[in-house]
Amino acid sequence: MNKNLILIAGPCAVESEKQILKTAEFLKKHNIKYLRGGAFKPRTSPDSFQGLKEKGIKILLKAKENYSLNIVTELMDSKDIPLFKDIDVLQIGARNMQNFPLLIEAGNIGKTILLKRGLSATIEEWINAAKYIQKQGNNNIIMCARGIRTFEKETRNTPDISAIPLIKQKTDFKVIFDPSHATGKKELILPMAKAALAAGADGLMVEVHPAPKKALSDSEQQFNFIEFKKFLEKINQ
Repeated sequence: MNKNLILIAGPCAVESEKQILKTAEFLKKHNIKYLRGGAFKPRTSPDSFQGLKEKGIKILLKAKENYSLNIVTELMDSKDIPLFKDIDVLQIGARNMQNFPLLIEAGNIGKTILLKRGLSATIEEWINAAKYIQKQGNNNIIMCARGIRTFEKETRNTPDISAIPLIKQKTDFKVIFDPSHATGKKELILPMAKAALAAGADGLMVEVHPAPKKALSDSEQQFNFIEFKKFLEKINQ
């Protein structure tokens, strides 16, 4: 695989220590350097799994210590920043893309920020959100395209591949693509990942889980280990 390709993988949510350590061990064996997992989960329904929160952060940091992986996880509230001091990449999710106080606080930390495009945000709005971070003296920003909300219901979101070359033309930021959230269907992850890389994406963020059918969230868009290994082989080709 291209050594410059940013490849972030892991489950939608941190569910248990066993789940995360098993995933971390698998990713390490396949030379993946970034482990993703949501400790804090912004969910549309208050009845959905909300994450393990502080306990989830501790589990991610144990995986970091045991397997020397970079950890990517979502920051939802500035009051939780002290918990993230050893996290490598802070994700600002789609629902918080225009939470300007949070962007400013995150920018002030000095860590790499992964900024997801808002569900209905224009490219201009997305870039301006990144500038809130940049104005704090932090240029370590990765833009993450994850599809936008349209009238289409066959996919979870509508992948906007054109956003990738546009961001690269208009900014100096790295751009990655999240085909798991863009489509919501794991059978569409590979073709959309190929399209994103062909469009110039600097990397991908893909969901992988030891037992997707038992996942507490987004089970249909998470690869199991065998499927992810096949995905890597296809991407390498």
